[in-house]
Amino acid sequence: MRNPSVEILVDTDHFVAINKPSGMLSIPDRENTEPSLKFMLEQAYGKIFTVHRLDRDTSGVIIFAKDEVTHQYLSKLFEGRQVQKQYMGYVHGQPTSPSGHMDGAIMESPVKKGTMIVHAKGKPSSTDYHVLESFGILSLVSFDIHTGRTHQIRVHSKDLGHPIAVDPLYGDGQPILLSSIKRKFKLSKKEEEERPILNRLALHAYSLKFTDPEGKIWEIAAPMPKDMSALLQQLRKWKS
Repeated sequence: MRNPSVEILVDTDHFVAINKPSGMLSIPDRENTEPSLKFMLEQAYGKIFTVHRLDRDTSGVIIFAKDEVTHQYLSKLFEGRQVQKQYMGYVHGQPTSPSGHMDGAIMESPVKKGTMIVHAKGKPSSTDYHVLESFGILSLVSFDIHTGRTHQIRVHSKDLGHPIAVDPLYGDGQPILLSSIKRKFKLSKKEEEERPILNRLALHAYSLKFTDPEGKIWEIAAPMPKDMSALLQQLRKWKS
């Protein structure tokens, strides 16, 4: 059986956990016009069952089941909030409190299709956050989500007043440039324009923790991707 061309974190008889790259669909879209992670896995493993999803531009840990029994079991864990889900992301600015709880109810925007808003009529939503490091213009934050609403972290971060960096839906969508971090930045003579350090949604699904039917506790983590790590190095280097 050939392995798909993505990083496999855990591969058992019952499920497979992947480190999804940013920019890849978790499952096929309605038009089915481009490759998805599920399609790639089915080419390698045969029948694959969707347990949960990640936004296209979010990287990190995602699990697919290999049989119906495991699919039902894992799905119930996610629905019953029995899976610990931790994310890492960069937000604009520095939250006033170094940690906190966000519980704004979330619903789809009646004005802009495909986007979500905090609204009293929305579904209950729960996110805890903790600032790991702050650099003034950006802060590296960990998020623990206790519900699985569409764009939950992105919506809650915007509602907090500190949207996720490079978020085209809930922030300014602008890439992160070294010139915004480094004082007295000068463009190399070989370059006509500056290349971004990070030019995609600055959000990564870092880890999942759950108990399987045999009672074994799984804690599956995906290291911070290279682009987000490179940004962290530059932020630390040029922190005033």
